[in-house]
Parts: sequence; structure tokens; C-alpha cells
Amino acid sequence: MTGMINVFQPSLGELELAAVKETFDSNWIGRGSRTEEFESVFARHIGVPRDRVRSINSCTEAMFLAMELAGVDQSSDVVLPTVSFVGAGNAISARGATPVFCDVDPRTLNPSVDDVEAVLTSRTKAVVILHYGGYPGDVARIAELCRKRGVLLIEDAAIAVASTVEGQSCGTFGDLAVWSFDHGKIVVTVDGGMLYAREPELAERARTLSYLGLEQSSGYDQARNTDNRWWDFDVSAFSRRSVTNDVLAAVGTVQMSRLPDFIRRREEIAARYENGLAGIEGLQLPPPLPAGHETSHYMYWVQFDHGIRDIVARDLYNQGIYTTFRYPPLHKVPAYGSQAELPGADYAAERTLLLPMHHSLTDEDVDRTINEVREITRNRLKERRPA
Repeated sequence: MTGMINVFQPSLGELELAAVKETFDSNWIGRGSRTEEFESVFARHIGVPRDRVRSINSCTEAMFLAMELAGVDQSSDVVLPTVSFVGAGNAISARGATPVFCDVDPRTLNPSVDDVEAVLTSRTKAVVILHYGGYPGDVARIAELCRKRGVLLIEDAAIAVASTVEGQSCGTFGDLAVWSFDHGKIVVTVDGGMLYAREPELAERARTLSYLGLEQSSGYDQARNTDNRWWDFDVSAFSRRSVTNDVLAAVGTVQMSRLPDFIRRREEIAARYENGLAGIEGLQLPPPLPAGHETSHYMYWVQFDHGIRDIVARDLYNQGIYTTFRYPPLHKVPAYGSQAELPGADYAAERTLLLPMHHSLTDEDVDRTINEVREITRNRLKERRPA
């Protein structure tokens, strides 16, 4: 057996190393011109004004910041799909707010507008949606619902960096949005995230809150604009230090230049899975995308009938193929205190498995995965049939 085929994996090389070396040679490795360039490149990519985005040290921190910007507090309910990353649930609960979990479609694992509307209350301050696997989902209709109800929409676009609906980037439908650039994402800065705010006032507040509530960005910059005592502080909010730095931003800028190639390769891998796994008894492939939707192909998931998912995952691991399920439903996590019954999510959580999906996969890796899935599924289904 050859080495383990990973479910997620970055693609980093000489171009990123050269960008890091150039940053080191500049003797400025904190937040500076390279971070600003990264923000500008990302803003152009999603089609928004430069001043509406802010590079943050992680997507989770960006989500915590989004909750503060949204004014979420102890009096608030925040709706989110139960199939979400735990960071979103924590960001809500840390503000003293109540996470209210909605169901998801059992096949796409995204909430519909009806799923969201079913759990809105008079206390609902915000709705958070995740674009599962990179599928945009019902984002346009959910955004319209939120506008009608006077509720803020926060898009968790962590895994939807290249996902669009009718050409509009996911993350730009709502009021606030966050993206992830951690070690397992499509665009990688090792650790890092981005925050978008539709309203200029919120974007400016994000700038202040992400750097200790300081009105000035640094004493070095302040020295250019004042005659003396540029080292004095002017604090307008008691906040944290959430910014990233030029080293990681330099890597991110290179990764953004490679993003089109990354997405093309992921499209090829998804098509190879579609062809190789079609027609297997007891195995369902991801549903087709609606017209006008484009996915980032961050995840490729399959669903197993007859209760064999877990044992298939173990068999694949034993054959050197790592798989997983993301994200376990949060309404099942005791810390959040939910009593919700969400059958669509429960169905998905018992059947869904993520196969390896990253742009470093070779055709041989994909074919090996396909062959093992076919063989293991067939064998495990035989064991479940009565003699």
C-alpha cells in the first residue's frame, strides 16, 4: 500500500517561498503593504470595494468579530444550520446569545429558506448560513427573507471562496461574511481569514475592533501625520488584536493568483468521481447544482444506505484513504443546550462521507479511491443482505 491519501491538503511551493523571502528581506513582517495588497486582491475577486474587507488572523476570529459588529448579545437569538462548524456556534454563545438551529436538506446539507423561516423568532438578531461543501445553497432567497424581516445575514463562506450564484460571489449576499485560509482550505495562508462588511460604517468599525480598538493603525504610520507624541494611544473600544501579518498575506496573494488553476483541477476531480462512482448500489452522489450556481468544489461527499457509512470509512482508512464527515450537527452538542429535532440533518449525519478532495490529488489517487469505494461498498452491502 502506498502513502495515505488525505481528505484535504494544501498546495504550496516555490512561488510562496519566494514571497515569504521577499517579505523577510523587507524587514517588515507585521501588518503592512503586503496585507493591504492581499485585501485588495481578495476584494477584486469577490467584486466589492477595497475598504469593505479586512484580513483577520482566522476565520473563527472573524466570526467572533462579526457577532460583535452585528450587535449580538444576551437578548438575541441567532439562527444557523445545525450542520455548521463549531466556531460559529461558539461565536454566538460567547456573546451570551442563544443559537437556534435549523434543519438542512438531507442531500445538499444546506438549509432552505423555509428551514430558516421556520425558526425565526421576535428575538432573532441574525442568521448565519454555511455554503456546504462550496455549494451556494438557497442564499439569494435567504438574503431576501432576512431583508424583509429586518434581520442581519452573516455568510460563513469559509469553504466557498470561488462559489457564485448568477456571477455574484458567495459572501456578498448578506451584511457580513467570513472566509477561511487555514491549512486545509483552497486558498491557504497557514492560518488566516477575511471579513467583509457591506455597510461602510461596519467595515470601518471592523478595522478598529480588529486592532485593539485603536484609532491609529501604528505609531510608525502616525509619525507621518503628526508633529510629536505619535506614540500616544487613542482607544475607542475594548477589543482584541485580530489582524494578520505580511508574511501570511504574501503567501495568500500568491495563492489567490493560483486560485483559477486550483478550481479547474478540483472540477476535474469531481467529474472523475462522478463518472467512476455512478451506478453503485447503496451509494448516492452529490445532487446536481441548480442552474446559475457555481461551486468551489471544496468537498466531495457521498451518502451510504443500509447503515454502512462508518464501517466503509474504517475500511478505506485501512487501505490508506482518509475520509471524514463534516460537520457533526451542533444541535447534538450538549454545550449548546438545544432540544431541536432536525430529521434532515440527522439523516445526512448518519450517511454522509467526505472523500479526498484537494488539487494536489493525482488521477491515480482519485482512481484508487474510486476503486476502493466501489469494492468496499459492494462487499459491505453483501454482508447486510439476508442469506
